[in-house]
Amino acid sequence: MVFKKSIFITLALLLIAGVILGVCCGSAAQSAYSAGERVIVIDAGHGGIDAGVHGVNTNVKESDINLSIAKQLKSYFAGAGFTVVLTRKNNGGLYGLSTSGFKMRDMKKRKEIIQTNNADMVISIHQNFCPIPSRRGATVFFDKSSECGINLANDIQSCLNDMEECVKKSSALAGDYYMLKCTDNPSVIVECGFLSNSEDEKLLTSEEYQKKIAYAIFKGAIKYYA
Repeated sequence: MVFKKSIFITLALLLIAGVILGVCCGSAAQSAYSAGERVIVIDAGHGGIDAGVHGVNTNVKESDINLSIAKQLKSYFAGAGFTVVLTRKNNGGLYGLSTSGFKMRDMKKRKEIIQTNNADMVISIHQNFCPIPSRRGATVFFDKSSECGINLANDIQSCLNDMEECVKKSSALAGDYYMLKCTDNPSVIVECGFLSNSEDEKLLTSEEYQKKIAYAIFKGAIKYYA
């Protein structure tokens, strides 16, 4: 697996060096970009007093799994030469004081990080929950008004569907979410699985699977650029 990943990353760098043009969402710029000039913002959803959803059996916090996968994803992008920024680097939230309105302050801080760093791509990591316990699998969300976001979402969804653990292929879906509207560049939310499903929960709490799903997301992003 490590050997295959190193080959893929090498090929990805060659593709990026050779074919990436500075064109995104209709930009007229035609200058070539290297991987290091691409800023990837990875957003680990929730944090602090906002734990998100919890595992049905382990009671694991969504926020903890989000951060673990985000860090794994960062390592893949950084290893391929990209500039990577995490919106959240620890278990804390980004809202400051835990007073009224903390959620919106948290969201605005994430947007500030995205815009301050001039993100070329934003990937927000989350976990899903459904009252129907049989629902499972990863789903990528995009802003329907963003053509580049749609393309990125489809490429990542395709790589997630190709994972051996995928029991049912899904389609990327449109979503009206704040994190999808923080930049005109490609932005997606990846719901990595359902913590309400015991099989998904078992996978998502495994460090090995966290690495695998992070790698699938990374492959989808490289597919988009190449």
